[in-house]
Amino acid sequence: MAHRPFTILGIQQIAVGGLDKGALRRLWVDTLGLQPAGTFRSERENVDEDIVTAGAGPFKIEVDLMQPIDPEKKPKVHDPALNHIGLWVDDLAKAVDWLTEQGTRFTPGGIRKGAAGFDVCFIHPKGNEESPIGGEGVLIELVQAPPDVIAAFARAGG
Repeated sequence: MAHRPFTILGIQQIAVGGLDKGALRRLWVDTLGLQPAGTFRSERENVDEDIVTAGAGPFKIEVDLMQPIDPEKKPKVHDPALNHIGLWVDDLAKAVDWLTEQGTRFTPGGIRKGAAGFDVCFIHPKGNEESPIGGEGVLIELVQAPPDVIAAFARAGG
């Protein structure tokens, strides 16, 4: 592969889905002790989610607890239950350009604002004939890291 003009810094989030967001909160907040941090709702993305966090500062990780607005519509944010993982990237635009040149398949929508306010783009779980590289069954969200996160990973040797 050609020189990679970006760096994956670490995990930004994991997203889990279920038909009952209340049950997810009972596990992740009440039982495991993660901290509520916000909510997000999108008819277009068929999602009603609570955002909870573990850790602190630039190394904080989100866990998005997702429930479909309509379980019969797509995307089915509850199926599979581990919906996607989000990875911090130091230069999202360069990553998308380079990955596209390598044959990576992205979901429709391009780079856009995600639920947490960062620019995001998704690698499709499956490659196809035109773009054979996919997430091997996993939806992968690339998340533009803000300057403080980039600097923290650099200081940590990441």
